[in-house]
Amino acid sequence: MSLKDRLYIKKVESLEDRERALDVLSVVYSDEKHWVENRDRLLPMEDMGSEEVSWFSVWLEDQIVGVTRVLYKIPTELYEKYGFKLLIPGLNVKDFIANNKIAEVGRFAVLPIYRKKIFVAALLMRAAGTETLQKGFSHFITDVFENDPNTPYGFHQRVLGFKEVATHEVGELHCQSRRITMLLDLKDALKCMKRRKGWFFRFVTEGWSEQAVRQLCAN
Repeated sequence: MSLKDRLYIKKVESLEDRERALDVLSVVYSDEKHWVENRDRLLPMEDMGSEEVSWFSVWLEDQIVGVTRVLYKIPTELYEKYGFKLLIPGLNVKDFIANNKIAEVGRFAVLPIYRKKIFVAALLMRAAGTETLQKGFSHFITDVFENDPNTPYGFHQRVLGFKEVATHEVGELHCQSRRITMLLDLKDALKCMKRRKGWFFRFVTEGWSEQAVRQLCAN
């Protein structure tokens, strides 16, 4: 059986799953990057059962190998403290947030040994994207770190279609690297991937009804 067939996605909903997910997050954000000292901050207890956040995990048999988080209530009051430098002239951030449903995707962590296994990351992105669209959200926002050797910046741009909208120097994590804030129009991204007729579009939309695919990819 191939690695792809042995992987499966699961939401982090139990306390046991939280501890297993924290093991992965700690390896990446504490041991490897040294961005967080207190591992409990990486996946707060109050996230469990909250309708404002979802945590997704990829399992290989009985081990979690990848984790990500989607916030459905973005912390705009926290963003204001970061000192954003806008890269799009004339963009009114408050108006844009008010007129669109934006979810924040982040805390993306894959164990180093599985980092080059594309289906681990792809499963996380499919789960996060599918639920976010089902909830009626229109955009993803995320931060990537300029000096991170494992930055997903290139993949976000080339494959998914994220666009740079701002930069800022500080954030929740203790990292000295400049943050690049990127925005993804989910419907535009799906239409672009469909036009390319690549495997990633087929993978992301696997299990979707034909009607849902047509509706989301309509002009």
